[in-house]
Amino acid sequence: MAQDRTLVLCIDRDDDIGFKAGISSPVVGRDACINVATALGLADPEDSDVNAIFQTIKTYDSLKKKGEDVEVAVLAGNHSLSIDGDRKIGVDLASVVAGTGAKNCILVTDGGEDEFVLPIIQSVIPVSSIQRVIVKQMPNLEGTYYIIKKLLEDPKIAKVVLVPIGLAMLLYAMAYLLGYPQIATVIVVGVIGIYLLFKGYGIDEIFSYSLNAMQTSLRGGRITFVAYIVAIVLVIVGVIMGMFSVLALYPDEGGIFFDLLSFVYGSVFYITGAGMVASAGKIIDVYLNEFLNLGKVIVIPFFILAIGVVAYGASVYMLAIGNPDFPLAVDEAIKVILLATSAGLILASLGVYIQRSIILWTERIKNENPVDLKSQNA
Repeated sequence: MAQDRTLVLCIDRDDDIGFKAGISSPVVGRDACINVATALGLADPEDSDVNAIFQTIKTYDSLKKKGEDVEVAVLAGNHSLSIDGDRKIGVDLASVVAGTGAKNCILVTDGGEDEFVLPIIQSVIPVSSIQRVIVKQMPNLEGTYYIIKKLLEDPKIAKVVLVPIGLAMLLYAMAYLLGYPQIATVIVVGVIGIYLLFKGYGIDEIFSYSLNAMQTSLRGGRITFVAYIVAIVLVIVGVIMGMFSVLALYPDEGGIFFDLLSFVYGSVFYITGAGMVASAGKIIDVYLNEFLNLGKVIVIPFFILAIGVVAYGASVYMLAIGNPDFPLAVDEAIKVILLATSAGLILASLGVYIQRSIILWTERIKNENPVDLKSQNA
């Protein structure tokens, strides 16, 4: 019975082999992997990925001597550790597995961020073993200082650690110069807290994905690029109008809850408009280029408008109750929230109905004209 082929795999998630050595992945074969390790070692002898690649080759040689059917490969992602980089690893791995006919995989890693892609690898090929490469060093004070120094010189580490600290210190100094030392600490703690929340919930990767989408739209001549720019401008205007609303309704002290409601009251239409413009641009591009996917995006503006209308009605009602100087009385505010809630439900239902109709329509066209649609997509 023929033995299943094993793929000995090394993952370079931050693409040091491409960023530092100028070599594109995937790299398949012993000689090619040795060339990659040598080129990366010459470009940066202190990079731990060099050790991981050589360990991958050593594991390959060891299994080869035992008579096993093995292949060796190195895959790289993206230097900014973006979503696109992880997707690239998945696509490249599927290509390597198809080309080599491997049935299982031995993953060699230097630990850290490379092991985050393990679920991606397991979705393509079973992982039968994981080897972690640990570089031996002398654990003295000088060595610790050197390691910290090298970490801070790494662009990825510096961006994550030094940028928020530098921004917080700059804001602290600006608050003192402007004569508000009492709020300097609050500003610094707030900035650090927002940064940690962004990192914790992965919002920074969402921004990175949005930026990549804008770049793709610009290069492809898509209407979504203009729509996104207009949406960003509307969001900025909305934030400013929301702050003006807070100052107008609660110039002294209103509490965080009512300040937030005032902000929503002043900004919700601008932010909702931004979402509508962005989704409209997306719908136009999908209609022109990916017609069969129109049903997936047609519902988005209806949901955005429904949420905006309901949020406006809720803010009006709560502000009318909590602020006697609010332009609307409580009775009028009750009518507003009832109308807003009803309109929101109608808009959401209408969006779902239109989405269902569009999906049925595109499916019918797909079934009636399969040849024309294939040539159009090609």
